[in-house]
Amino acid sequence: MSPKLAFAIATILSISCNEKILVFGDIGTASSYNPPYTPTRCNGNRGDQFPSGNLFVQVSEGLWDNGAACGRRYRLRCLSGSNRPCKEGTVDVRVVDFCTRRPCPSTIMMSTDAFAAVSRSPNAKINIEFIEI
Repeated sequence: MSPKLAFAIATILSISCNEKILVFGDIGTASSYNPPYTPTRCNGNRGDQFPSGNLFVQVSEGLWDNGAACGRRYRLRCLSGSNRPCKEGTVDVRVVDFCTRRPCPSTIMMSTDAFAAVSRSPNAKINIEFIEI
């Protein structure tokens, strides 16, 4: 192998090994939903089902898993949307309910506080990346 070819291969491998992978989970959509937040399909009217900071969500059929989703935690971030709604960073949320609207308008319906953590536009529908934690 020529020295130039070896150098080219080494350079490409070096760059690809140092490249950070930005996609770490599933892709979906999210919207905000407003109070009242109770009763829920997970824990009815219990107030202690809601995590501090009101960082919770309803999930659509694809994530609901016949109720097994109750209590699951997800880390999500905004990827894109109309009029550049995304804020930097991620938010950790807990599933407390099944999406109450049919059909559900998004993969994940976020409480207003959770949605405000990742989006500047409270009425937007955003594209998200999420992973169970």
